[in-house]
Amino acid sequence: MKGIDCANPLTASKAQAIAAEGYKFAARYLVPDKYAWKRLIRLEAEAITKAGMQILSVFETSAARPKGGAANGKADGIAAYKEAVAIGQPLGSAIYTACDWDTTAADYNAIEQYLLAFAKEVPGYEVGVYAEYAVIEEMAKRKACRHFWQTYAWSGGKRSAHANVYQYKNGQVIAYHGVDLNESYGNEGFWNTNPVPADKPVYSDIDKHWAKYDIIRVTEAGILAGYPDGTFKPNQPLTRAEFASALVRFDKYIKGVK
Repeated sequence: MKGIDCANPLTASKAQAIAAEGYKFAARYLVPDKYAWKRLIRLEAEAITKAGMQILSVFETSAARPKGGAANGKADGIAAYKEAVAIGQPLGSAIYTACDWDTTAADYNAIEQYLLAFAKEVPGYEVGVYAEYAVIEEMAKRKACRHFWQTYAWSGGKRSAHANVYQYKNGQVIAYHGVDLNESYGNEGFWNTNPVPADKPVYSDIDKHWAKYDIIRVTEAGILAGYPDGTFKPNQPLTRAEFASALVRFDKYIKGVK
């Protein structure tokens, strides 16, 4: 699937024109108001959705923030979560962070610490990383995040099999708007502003539970279900039969089997 990423916000007319060229998603910046020149706001998200494109959120305030390790990851995660909630980004979708420099192996530990700390501050959202080939390979091996957006820059012509999104050309112009070109392969963590379906699971007894977002995710994935009375009973033990059923459903979910 073809998509674009861009720093400058998209107007409704530009989103429509880009979609008309066959592009199906737009990656935009989920950043604080201090970076208003590139910040995604709700109005733009609605315009992108109305044009028929999906949205990919990326948090980047400066190119090498992950070099700061866990401290920067925590601060950036807090900022990203605030933006995601304010803009109405749905739970279960992804927030990518950016390693936007020519890294070396000496950077890997700090990048991993950054991603893990970032993830702790964005409950209910999945985390991805934008980076070159070597970082994608290393972070996938370390299981530092769940989604991977590879850039061709600094990648030496290599393409990672872990990449959910691949940025293959920078500095292009579509509809008089500067963009980079991408393609995607599934499990990207896209979102849009369309209303949540009425049958989306909501339980009366999980709002203040520590595992609220995990419960929502396993329910949406079809791994576990609530009870007919509209509760999940989060502290009730599983029976052996329920556990066996959950394992089978999880196996199907991982394999993408219906």
